[in-house]
Amino acid sequence: MAERVAIVGSGLAALAAQATLRHAGVRPAEIAVFGTHEDPTEVWQGRAAAIRQERMRSESEGHLAAAAWPGLALRDGPGAWLQTLANRYHPPVRLFLRHAARVRDASGWDASFRAGRVERIAAVDGGFEVDGDGPFRHVLVATGHPGLALPDPYASDPRTVHAYEPHDYGSKVAIVGAGMAAAHEWLNALAAGSEVQSIRRREPTRRPLNVPRPLLTKRGLEPYHRSTPEEHAATLRTLSQPSYPPGDAWDAPLRAAEAEGRFRVDDRLNGADQVICATGFREGWAHDPLLARLVAEHDLPTHDRWIVLAPDSTVAALTDETRTLALAGVAAQWAFPAADTIAGAKYAARAFARRVCRSR
Repeated sequence: MAERVAIVGSGLAALAAQATLRHAGVRPAEIAVFGTHEDPTEVWQGRAAAIRQERMRSESEGHLAAAAWPGLALRDGPGAWLQTLANRYHPPVRLFLRHAARVRDASGWDASFRAGRVERIAAVDGGFEVDGDGPFRHVLVATGHPGLALPDPYASDPRTVHAYEPHDYGSKVAIVGAGMAAAHEWLNALAAGSEVQSIRRREPTRRPLNVPRPLLTKRGLEPYHRSTPEEHAATLRTLSQPSYPPGDAWDAPLRAAEAEGRFRVDDRLNGADQVICATGFREGWAHDPLLARLVAEHDLPTHDRWIVLAPDSTVAALTDETRTLALAGVAAQWAFPAADTIAGAKYAARAFARRVCRSR
């Protein structure tokens, strides 16, 4: 059977989509995955290694398999199973990566993968062309974050490295940012014996997950989906503010280092020999050349830095009963505020798979 489904992107959201389509009965020969990395964990794994991350922030459904059960806790001992019953399980990164490798093999990822960077998606009769290939009746765009953010004036400072790039730690380290990556880097640098200066504009929010748990549920999403575009954008701006989980595992080392005079909070750089920007990623569709071209050529509706989507992550202007254009990953936040998480990837993937299967 000819390919009729395209996934544009080759990261974790793309792997979740491949696994979900396969679970729904779509064969690898019907799917084309266009991307720059044959290993769908490569980019994420490199960033996790850079900040020495050992556990996922996600909880019970923080895995890539299409079905919610069984999750990773069953492979991580009785204590993990008890934690997952209370939504307090955070899988080890090493276990998650082994799981991702199994999902890759079982889903037929390698048979579907095509190496290359996609520059253009065009609506045509019968669906969409992807750099001239196709047409594909259904296309899911999961291109990930559009690059690392290095704010001025740190971008031009020779002492600067981004937290998600490989690095060691100097004797006096300034860490810019106040989210999850920054929290990891405070502890990493202190453990390396550094004196640490935390540079931030506001105090971080302390919450277990990227977004409040109700926004990961159907009932919790209903008011969000009913809200106006201005309310949508206000919610997303609030949720984009830096956060990391509460708990003594984070706080105790910082208190001890502060008492020793090795940790302090400032709003400006002061005497560091290394600057680590834990400032996340560039934000918005305009920074992604593929999405920017898609918006311009098809006059897609946008609001601030977000592409306006239907609640099922589809682009309404280019989607009907015969074809689908949907977004996944961070670009799909308009539909699902936690779209850049594993749970968000599966939210978009499941809605996409339902459309693919209805049209068969």
